[in-house]
Amino acid sequence: MTAGACGDGGDEPDPVGDGSLGTVEVPAGEAVQIRSLNSIGGDPDPSGLSRQRAVEMAIADYGAIRGFNVDMGVGLDDLCSADGGRAGAQTITADDQVIGVIGTSCSVAAAEASPLISAAGMVMISPSNTSPSLTSDLAGTPGENHRPGYYRTSHNDLIQGEAVARFVVEGLGLTTAAAIHDGDPYTRGLTQSFANSLEALGGQITGLAEIAKEDTDMAPALTELAARRPQVLFFPVFQSAGGFVADQAPRVPGLESAVLIGADSLLSDSFLELPQTEGMYLSGPDLRYGANTNQSTGKGAEAFLADYEAAYDSLPEAPYWAHAYDAATLLLEAIEAASRVGDDGALVIDRAGVRQHLDGVSGYAGITGTLTCDDYGDCGAARITVIRHDRADDIAASRRNIVFEYAP
Repeated sequence: MTAGACGDGGDEPDPVGDGSLGTVEVPAGEAVQIRSLNSIGGDPDPSGLSRQRAVEMAIADYGAIRGFNVDMGVGLDDLCSADGGRAGAQTITADDQVIGVIGTSCSVAAAEASPLISAAGMVMISPSNTSPSLTSDLAGTPGENHRPGYYRTSHNDLIQGEAVARFVVEGLGLTTAAAIHDGDPYTRGLTQSFANSLEALGGQITGLAEIAKEDTDMAPALTELAARRPQVLFFPVFQSAGGFVADQAPRVPGLESAVLIGADSLLSDSFLELPQTEGMYLSGPDLRYGANTNQSTGKGAEAFLADYEAAYDSLPEAPYWAHAYDAATLLLEAIEAASRVGDDGALVIDRAGVRQHLDGVSGYAGITGTLTCDDYGDCGAARITVIRHDRADDIAASRRNIVFEYAP
């Protein structure tokens, strides 16, 4: 999507950047190139389309950069997979005019995409990656998949894992839990964070089981976990597998009374519409944005949602649309800060300057809250809520039914 032109005026500060990663020159009359890489095709995560649309809307709302339109090109699909992330990044880095990427949707895709994006001198800002491996342990140790030029406006799952553990102990008054993951960086990282936090709070993890994203028969994993009769079953997996877990777990002896808890990967309308999801609890980002406005565009959540519904005849079906909007405006601000118009009328963008600007983001007002980037790219306003989902025919009511909240 291309932004319409807007006026520039007044004295401009010198652009940031030292040229160490090279520059991109955009000839007069051509557009600045960025890209969106999100899961837009369906299983296992169908929720990326709303994020892609949010990027398009942010570009339009932000306007031109020093008189140059911004072009997102064709939205790319990360397939919520390692292969999809790698293929998307290969397509993006083949075009040396691209400055940065909003994405990926899934941490497993980012683990493959980020090294390629980083090596090309580009930046990637994810609205929904949450694996600690992509940034850090929040105590100064970089994650195994961290690369320079990676940022995110979503939370670090060390925070979400602790939030769910606190909900179990403080909100439900329970102490034993089992957990299921599918082996990818997001689900594995979140279950481990939950397990560590629960034990730190005096609880006990009775078992951890791994499934495959494409599994439909959950009996082997569920039977294994049921043997120790956990009070809680936490399964932060994706929709296709999550529906089978929610359906089959109550019929397994030893799990018939277990409280079922999912996470942000299951907070899509298409999952919550399943009848077997009624009675579940789900954690995810706090969506109560109130009067927050994005400082680059002046747009708040209410205005965004009204524009979204007018454009697409629907509302976003999953969280992280606001995170995508804020990620896009952060990228556009960084490009503007690292650019200048040359004597020949071309826009010259310093790649290192884009990173330098993002590294220095502090107190940025977004729809999602106040954003400040740490040394490893965690920029998000990390607030987690837990909802109770009571009725598959009234998802809006469930999203408002917040039973627990946590902010570190």
